Amino acid sequence: MRAQERLVNLIDPVVAGLGYELVGVEFDARQRILRVFIDHEAGITLDDCSKVSYQLSGTLDVEDPIPGRYQLEISSPGMDRPLFTLAHFARFQGEMARLQLARAIEGRRRFKARIAGVEGDTVLLQDGEATLRIPFEAIDKARLAPEF
Repeated sequence: MRAQERLVNLIDPVVAGLGYELVGVEFDARQRILRVFIDHEAGITLDDCSKVSYQLSGTLDVEDPIPGRYQLEISSPGMDRPLFTLAHFARFQGEMARLQLARAIEGRRRFKARIAGVEGDTVLLQDGEATLRIPFEAIDKARLAPEF
């Protein structure tokens, strides 16, 4: 099992047990920060983040999924919500998103385009008149790009 999957499998039951949705997990190895994004239909407050942090800290201390010291951050996804799964892309179809790819496709690694949908393991982006087909496994990072 990949380290990312192991973290999600460890964190999700704790977050869900407290009544929140686990949006996703990021580990910044350089800065040694574990970021956990949570959401709730009523929104997320500082108290919500504190509650999840307290519960999650105990689980992480016992399971010790990350060797060495690191900082735990609990956060709402915010307006520029990170997109971690194909379901996230499907949920936000029609919205603008910024994607960074692990490897270049057609000479590009960065895209800002409208999410046109999901087909199998492929994210469809509408970039002007062109529809781009981006394999999900090629996406390194993705976030919504709020329009004002």
